[in-house]
Amino acid sequence: QVQPVESGGGSVQVGGSLKLSCEASGYIRSTCGVGWYRQTPGKERELVARIGGDGITRYTDSVKGRFTISQDNGRLRLYLQMDRLQTEDTAVYYCAITTPRVKFCSDGTVDLWGQGTQVTVSS
Repeated sequence: QVQPVESGGGSVQVGGSLKLSCEASGYIRSTCGVGWYRQTPGKERELVARIGGDGITRYTDSVKGRFTISQDNGRLRLYLQMDRLQTEDTAVYYCAITTPRVKFCSDGTVDLWGQGTQVTVSS
């Protein structure tokens, strides 16, 4: 099964930057949206940033103005530029690619999840 593969995580000090990348392990015919999520122990996975199938981007409030999501459509590669990192950004970050269940997004979708990459921000 095709799976997103994340890279670029690591450790950084407060105020630093990291850039996460995500690329599908195989061919994906079409997508309904792509996004980055994060999770810390004991908490639910939360949306960080997403590009919808209509091209509209959205961010969770805590990262607005600091994180930027972008996509290379030709290669189905997704990025998350993270600037002015804070300790609260420490988490495992996951890439998600939403694909049509059959042919069209309106007929239902399936989320493909990566294994995650650890981001640690220390003071």
